[in-house]
Amino acid sequence: ALVDLSVVEQRYRAVLAVLAGASVSETAAQVGVSRQTMHSWLRRYREPAAGLADRSRRPKTSPSQLSPEVEAVVCELRREHPRWGPVRLVHEAKRLGADPVPSRMAVYRALVRHGLVSPRQRRKRREDYLRWERPAPMQLWQMDIVGGVFLADGTEAKVVTGVDDHSRYCVIAQVVTRPTGRAVCLAFAAALQAFGVPQEVLTDNGKQFTDRFGKGGEVLFDRICRDNGITHRLTQPRSPTTTGKVERFHQTLRRELLDDAVPFEDLAAAQAAVDAWVVEYNTRRPHQAIGMSYPAERFTPTADPREELLPLRLGLGAAERAIGCDVG
Repeated sequence: ALVDLSVVEQRYRAVLAVLAGASVSETAAQVGVSRQTMHSWLRRYREPAAGLADRSRRPKTSPSQLSPEVEAVVCELRREHPRWGPVRLVHEAKRLGADPVPSRMAVYRALVRHGLVSPRQRRKRREDYLRWERPAPMQLWQMDIVGGVFLADGTEAKVVTGVDDHSRYCVIAQVVTRPTGRAVCLAFAAALQAFGVPQEVLTDNGKQFTDRFGKGGEVLFDRICRDNGITHRLTQPRSPTTTGKVERFHQTLRRELLDDAVPFEDLAAAQAAVDAWVVEYNTRRPHQAIGMSYPAERFTPTADPREELLPLRLGLGAAERAIGCDVG
């Protein structure tokens, strides 16, 4: 490193002046430093082999610095799984026996250094968000609809989705050609038959779920909830974070399946692909929001599925009962 000789010489002359009897305070004022700095120069002058040049402030050790071996493992995992973020990479490195286990920020910095992620502007702090979660499964389901399922004939199909609030377990992932009220209700009814009846269901204000901003009457979804003793809760308008868990599920579905998928041959092929991905999501994909557990580890269907309340009064004919039909 280059040393500014003029600065060192100035310090040297100041030290010699004090040693010759000059006041520490006056000398410090003349060179524009504090008395503490002046005493520091005097102490360093008296130390053997010490100099008056600037010293490095770099710590002797850096506990947050990754070892080359762990850094190589983390980067290789990221290259094999480009969608894994720092939290998942820490989890996987720990499973592989990394010692010491790296921190999330150490992994993030390593990814930036190797060009595997682009540094992003700091977002709103996690602690600034008001987080909530039902204490047990089957107390609340969040439901919504997401697009992005493209078929070979050019059609963009939709997916009716539902996740259990406590466990993040996917209870509904039904591909439909059109998300009509009846198609949504058929998907909902199939989930009730498979897992039982939740205490509450939370949706946005889509017309498939409510007529809140229409005439204010009861739509089919409302009736299914009422007939089965389910409390139907609605979000406030323009408040997507209220259904944040199902929205986060949509992001994962898009990133891990839909964004890279070629157009599916037909609706059945799309449904088969979504079903296979949901099995992976529920049973083999660790979830950051639940301590890297699998959703299936925290989900328990209702012991009594209340079959006496089903089949539901959907008002559908036999020919219309196929999920995805363009009725309603």
